[in-house]
Amino acid sequence: MCKDCGCSITDSHVHSHSHEGEEHHHHHGDSHEHQEAHAHLHDNPQLNDKKTIEVITKILDKNDHEAGHNRKHFDEHGVLCINLMSSPGSGKTTLLEHLSDVADFTFGVVEGDLETSRDADRLKAKNIQAHQIQTGSACHLDAFMVHKALHHMDMDAMDVCFIENVGNLVCPASYDVGSHLNIVLVSIPEGEDKIAKYPVMFRKADLILFTKTDLLPYFEYDMAKEKEMARKLKPNVDILEVSTKDEASLKKVAQWIKFKMEMR
Repeated sequence: MCKDCGCSITDSHVHSHSHEGEEHHHHHGDSHEHQEAHAHLHDNPQLNDKKTIEVITKILDKNDHEAGHNRKHFDEHGVLCINLMSSPGSGKTTLLEHLSDVADFTFGVVEGDLETSRDADRLKAKNIQAHQIQTGSACHLDAFMVHKALHHMDMDAMDVCFIENVGNLVCPASYDVGSHLNIVLVSIPEGEDKIAKYPVMFRKADLILFTKTDLLPYFEYDMAKEKEMARKLKPNVDILEVSTKDEASLKKVAQWIKFKMEMR
């Protein structure tokens, strides 16, 4: 996770934030905190230096504070925010494309990716409101990135806002982006043991989606075993199987989300 690899020490995490609506201000080379963290990372790649841990903890605390502001913003507009997390290629964007055909609620998407805007372009082609965040070298979205994106979204034109996180089963689990719920996808072609290998991510899940289930006949995949592992990690987690070729399975996902909307 970021606490170990140091990827949380990026320019996007060092902000002075105003609660009066002004834009965030980045402090790059002149940030003592940023420079100090990088110095320790350089000197100690194992991150066992106490001061480095203190700096990273401070960054995570700032992120959590900002996440609370994001959640309040969603609440004020009556929008349910859902963070979608998975490894690359598990079908997050494809799910959203097909969900737009069956859902009886409107949604927008904050799209995170390292470089391209391809996923956001795919969503816009389906008349889905989407805003792209290009994270560069950062392997996850954080609350500050999402906050900035929200200034480009019409919150009054949606019931749900999906945050499609960067494809990664490690770092996004450590960062609260201001969502109300977390959905974690795991696809059949990824093979068994992803849940066991990445327990922190799956403990964060309110719903686990097993995707691309139409491919089950072509893979040795013990679905019952994987579900059992998921419930060992989090006994109350909801689980659904979904294939974009099966409209009924997509409707079940939409129904789960609608239920959560009504429960708020």
